[in-house]
Amino acid sequence: MFYGEFEHSLDNKGRIIIPSKFRTAMKDNYIEKFFVTRGLDTCLFMFTESEWQQQENKFKTMSFTKKQSRQFNRLFFSGAVDLVTDKQGRILIPKYLTDYALIKKDIRIVGVSNRIEIWAKEKWEEFYNNTMGSFEDIAENLMELD
Repeated sequence: MFYGEFEHSLDNKGRIIIPSKFRTAMKDNYIEKFFVTRGLDTCLFMFTESEWQQQENKFKTMSFTKKQSRQFNRLFFSGAVDLVTDKQGRILIPKYLTDYALIKKDIRIVGVSNRIEIWAKEKWEEFYNNTMGSFEDIAENLMELD
């Protein structure tokens, strides 16, 4: 549902605008609310409400007696916030999340099928530069598992 890479920036109030391509997907799929939380690789994960419920159900099955399960769930869910876009298609990301993702001004918004990732521009470029050279090897290793 969400595909592509878009350059944006935080406005002076800490808001970001959702790319128009994603706003069209939201309208076409009757999406009104998102959940944003700490993601992996120092980015933010942004889920639709229905995808959030699916992820939450998966994580609920993790044993709370296992230390790593407790740690992951605490960090993942304590960082979560539900957001609705304003009339201009903007959302306000809380400061604790922009601090986590090292976002200062310039961002990259990346569609990753069932979620959106929000990156500090510098962190995205670092990830991309460090990973793109091994894209074919990663694909080969992952596809062998099928």
